[in-house]
Amino acid sequence: MDLREIRTYVPGDDPRRIDAAATARTGRPHVRALHEDCDDVTLLIADVRPAMLWGTAEALRSVRAARYLAGLGWQAVQRRGSVGLVVAEASGARTLAPAAGDAQMATLCRMLAHRHAEALGAGQATVSLAEALALAHRVAPPGAQVTLATLPGGWAGAEDQIARLSRGRRLEVALILDPVEVAPPDLALPVESRGRQHVARLPVVELSEHKDWLRELGAKALEVVP
Repeated sequence: MDLREIRTYVPGDDPRRIDAAATARTGRPHVRALHEDCDDVTLLIADVRPAMLWGTAEALRSVRAARYLAGLGWQAVQRRGSVGLVVAEASGARTLAPAAGDAQMATLCRMLAHRHAEALGAGQATVSLAEALALAHRVAPPGAQVTLATLPGGWAGAEDQIARLSRGRRLEVALILDPVEVAPPDLALPVESRGRQHVARLPVVELSEHKDWLRELGAKALEVVP
């Protein structure tokens, strides 16, 4: 197995690959990444920020996103590939380094469930995806398949990181749509905003601008409908 690079350690990396020389030289843990690691790597990015914790059907948007990503992860390990996870939260980002096998997917699913439960009890701070995408850039080797599951426009404020992550990788952005965005009710509905009552009709969500914008950044947009 040939050495591809020596990079900063991230939680979940195999401690047996720690490079002692680089660690001693920099004062921070570094690991040896091998060429075999990038043969088939899938990195999943789950958005559990407050804007995702909403839904009008049987599941929150964030839950449907987690189910979608878990399905991609199981497909990866079934073909003997490696799969990793980055979770974008209101408080920052967490990661599970890519690895292969059913045990890895079981760990990944537990992490998804735990971080989602924590997000439900967290504050409502607004934070961009920039930190999570920067972390994904460090974790995903060139040639990796990267899938971000978020809401339309969820990448606002992190466009530079989207463009950087897409270079040398296959980046897909799964737009997790709520039923009311796909098939809104025909009737006008009462809406309360800042203490004032309004009556409004909900339109079908328009995604063409989102798709065009992502394409310019080097990413592919996918619609995930209920």
